[in-house]
Amino acid sequence: ALEQSAQAGRQAYVAAAAALSEARAAAAGKLEKAVAKELPPLRLDKARFFAQVSALPEDGWGASGVDSVRFAIATNPGQEPGPLARVASGGELSRLMLALKVVLAAGSVVPTLVFDEVDSGIGGATAAAVGERLVRVADGLQVLVVTHSPQVAARGAAHLRVAKSVAKGRTATNVEILTDADRREEIARMLAGETITP
Repeated sequence: ALEQSAQAGRQAYVAAAAALSEARAAAAGKLEKAVAKELPPLRLDKARFFAQVSALPEDGWGASGVDSVRFAIATNPGQEPGPLARVASGGELSRLMLALKVVLAAGSVVPTLVFDEVDSGIGGATAAAVGERLVRVADGLQVLVVTHSPQVAARGAAHLRVAKSVAKGRTATNVEILTDADRREEIARMLAGETITP
């Protein structure tokens, strides 16, 4: 009786896992296409993103099914896709994560996202595109962005200036909420440097 019960349990698990694997494969294809649309404006037009679903050996099966799911990227033409952390640079990884968050924001259960220098190594129209995508993510979530880019800072609903100071040999970090007038001055300073002209 126990053997029959175990066999019935295995059959039910294998059937549920097969349905999950099929759903994962379909979702992976949709995710790849959606992320591919987000990459060109973020200056990752040559990059190819892959959501790879592969079968695990039986000793790897578990409550999450029988699949291994891995995100991979090839950042240059002719390059073999590899794990995100190994292939992408810091700036590329930040922008790729932004593309993923834009695509996945609607289904997110996380109430707040923090992006630390997602605009690293970019400027101009690309920085503006990053700012626009951050606004789209912020449509349904709270988004905090650490940035040195005026194009990104200008898109925020609020602006806080973070500055370090040293007094009596101790370093302090100060955070100041900027008024509209202060914000204009800060964005001008970010654009022009210390000397701000009319």
